[in-house]
Amino acid sequence: MARVISMLGANRVRVYCEDSEKRIARIPGKMQKRNWIREDDVVIIEPWDFQDEKADIKWRYKQWDVRWLKEHDMLEV
Repeated sequence: MARVISMLGANRVRVYCEDSEKRIARIPGKMQKRNWIREDDVVIIEPWDFQDEKADIKWRYKQWDVRWLKEHDMLEV
């Protein structure tokens, strides 16, 4: 899991991950128009195998999902 720090443009965002790393994450084409990603959103990322400082976004949590994760101590970001 990661939290979006800033929007970089060109479908890229900077995220702060659970392992205390900052990465540049790419928003895939199927998420660009359906799930709008903003700063402070919690997302699931998948780091690249060949470049650890980059990742792909797989899922964006909604506000009530983040609230539930915080209540159950499952969110560390």
